[in-house]
Amino acid sequence: MVQRPGGGGNIGVQVGPDGVLLVDALFAPLADRLVAAIKEVTDEEIRFLINTHIHGDHVGGNENLANLGVLIFAHDNTRTKFLEESSHFPRQGGSFAPQQAAGGRPLITYDSAIGFHLNGEEVRAFLAPPSHTDGDTFVYFPESDVLHLGDVFRTTSYPIIDKFNGGTLRGTIAALDLAISMAGPDTKVIPGHGLEIVGRAEMQEFLDMILDIRDQVYTMIREGKHLDEVMAAAPAGIYDAEWGQEAGWTAIDFVPLVYYELGGAGRLLDRQ
Repeated sequence: MVQRPGGGGNIGVQVGPDGVLLVDALFAPLADRLVAAIKEVTDEEIRFLINTHIHGDHVGGNENLANLGVLIFAHDNTRTKFLEESSHFPRQGGSFAPQQAAGGRPLITYDSAIGFHLNGEEVRAFLAPPSHTDGDTFVYFPESDVLHLGDVFRTTSYPIIDKFNGGTLRGTIAALDLAISMAGPDTKVIPGHGLEIVGRAEMQEFLDMILDIRDQVYTMIREGKHLDEVMAAAPAGIYDAEWGQEAGWTAIDFVPLVYYELGGAGRLLDRQ
């Protein structure tokens, strides 16, 4: 795993005599540092890059790597988002970023899955349920027993569900269930954001937190509570110390997404 300071946009790197396969590409200004980090462990050519989704900290370096001859792969839905005039992201209530460079667009896409037979193992990249986005790719290295989950799984914040790019709470739960079912006791899990490689137990902890918050919110919806009442009840309160410390994505951002996806009504503006 190669990571930038702060542990965001973590890169998976498979090395061997057949060349280097990357999972994600960091921001564009970090591309040279990424290449330098890879050269510290191998002299082999960087041949392939798999994008796990559309966000800039995972695809920003695409064009720089393409200029080195790297062939880029992504899910169909992710490439489609490269063609949009601007990118809409969920942080800060919804923000925009310029269109990604044309030279960084994936050249090969897949509908459900694709395999790479490289460096002595069959690497499997496949579409996850719509969770962080609707183009999330999981990448599994079975011989190495390494699973890269992109931003579906993170150890630094509540899950970011990017509704502007097709993300859903239901899909997040399904995707994490899938990842946990695939992982064994020794599986090494690379989170999209996180300071270290973790395992099955950490994924289960993350999922349990999501399910607890979901269940609390759903109970309050059934009791007729509106969003302001749900927020006042602080269903994520016991988790804030661990999951609510990332600037720009706290319970204030996550809980309303849960509330509305579960069918909650609009904010109660006037109570007499």
